[in-house]
Amino acid sequence: MRLRIGTWVTNSLFWLFLLGASTSVTANTSAESLERLSNIQNLAERRYGNLAADSVSRWRHLLDASYNLPEREKLHRINKFFNLHVYYDEDKKIWQKADYWATPLETLARARGDCEDFTIAKYISLRLLDIPANKLKLTYVNLYPVIGDNSDKQAHMVLAYYPDEQSDPLILDNLQGKILPASKRPELKPVFSFNDSTMWVDGQQSDVKPQLRLSRWRDVLNRMHDDGL
Repeated sequence: MRLRIGTWVTNSLFWLFLLGASTSVTANTSAESLERLSNIQNLAERRYGNLAADSVSRWRHLLDASYNLPEREKLHRINKFFNLHVYYDEDKKIWQKADYWATPLETLARARGDCEDFTIAKYISLRLLDIPANKLKLTYVNLYPVIGDNSDKQAHMVLAYYPDEQSDPLILDNLQGKILPASKRPELKPVFSFNDSTMWVDGQQSDVKPQLRLSRWRDVLNRMHDDGL
């Protein structure tokens, strides 16, 4: 199946979060932004200790070393880094909350996260490496462990990368180490997707900004802004 940008979604809206107040916070995306990560490292040490600062240091070095690489190589390096350095765990165990979207700093400090945390960390990292937002979509999916068995679907989030508007997106996933085209991941059925500025629902671009519709996205962007990202 050939999947096109803006259409790798379905009409299921049960994932949408509560409406909230308007916020226009986005990650900075230039080489100068990488210099700010030294402040993030200091913040990690003050807030979480030496181990957290070491994790942020490794992240900084990865971003510095990857900045001038081709986009595909950036994808592979970022995907591998977080899949290796962060362990999957549930929000209830990490944050004592039913659903919490962590910033990259929080995820690296705890070295644990759920699928949203992996996806957010990869998205922000690639934005810091100057991959345009219109090539990246944080995508909610239904995961079917057994293809064709609709009784056992699970909620999941992945990051989709579109080389161009007509491309089959590449999927960065904490459950799969290898980056594969969406057409090679039949167990994933998309629900809706979003990035810094746009949301796509039912194959159509929404007029509502994602920060307005997705309160947890708005909140995590605010916290990243406060941390200097």
